[in-house]
Amino acid sequence: MKTYCTLALGIVSAALLATSAGAAEFEVKMLNKGSDGQVMMFEPAFLRVQPGDTVRFVPTDKGHDAETIPGMLPEGAQPFKGKLSEELKVTFQTPGLYGYRCLPHFGMGMVGLIAVGNTAPNLEAVRQVKIPPFPTKRMAVLLDQSQQAEGPSSTKGAALR
Repeated sequence: MKTYCTLALGIVSAALLATSAGAAEFEVKMLNKGSDGQVMMFEPAFLRVQPGDTVRFVPTDKGHDAETIPGMLPEGAQPFKGKLSEELKVTFQTPGLYGYRCLPHFGMGMVGLIAVGNTAPNLEAVRQVKIPPFPTKRMAVLLDQSQQAEGPSSTKGAALR
């Protein structure tokens, strides 16, 4: 009996290690000015990750935060909310689209989008969320990118290993 329990424990431990070893970590910078010259930007503004991956939101320039936009996350997913000028780490489990913003600069269009997995079951729900005009324009571009970039080989941004 002990042999079977030890064997089962070993198999479970190996599976957990394999799962965590495959997870990647990505970095999103919170910037006053992006590399393309636009002001108040997340860089990259669009990111595709897989379930279990972690995203670090880094306040490269002070005075920014990152939080989910109400209504712009998959059903059953937990919203996130960082503190002003502090790094935030979020591990994504639920597949779908996550729209997020910098609350102080939301009206200036500081929004981003993370696609978790290779499908977007909540695409239409995200498109229906009412946000101010300038963020709406930027979010529309990000939503288009999410649809063009579907598939396992389309990760945007570099994983930090």
